[in-house]
Order: sequence, then structure tokens, then C-alpha cells
Amino acid sequence: MLEPLRFLWNATRGARLTPWRSPYLRWRMETYSGAWAEEITAGKMMAFLWAERWELLRFLFWTRSVQREAQKNR
Repeated sequence: MLEPLRFLWNATRGARLTPWRSPYLRWRMETYSGAWAEEITAGKMMAFLWAERWELLRFLFWTRSVQREAQKNR
């Protein structure tokens, strides 16, 4: 369970208390949803997170499996 939290911690670097200001998360949301990154607000970010919560959780667990495989191959 630590790997998804580690990903979120790294993805929000510089904007941990305000993730909608994170350039990385805004870019990811823009490429996934088509919303313009400059127009993303806290409300839009929270609505997106709620609407896509299961897909996002699936992604976070996928990052965990990728990191585990990478550690096995070291």
C-alpha cells in the first residue's frame, strides 16, 4: 500500500496541500480527460477524482506492481 502513496507524494511535489496546482497532475488530468490544464480548479480536480476514482485506484495499484517488478530485476 505504500507504493501508491509514494506515487501521490512524488506527483504532488511542490503542491502537496493544493494538488490542483501541481503541474504534473494538471498535465496528467489534461491528457486523460481533455480538460485544459490552465482551467483546472480545486472543484474540477475533486469532481474528476470522484468520477474517476476506481480507474485512479486501479492505476495506483498498477504502479505498485510495476515498482515491485523493477525491484525484482535489480
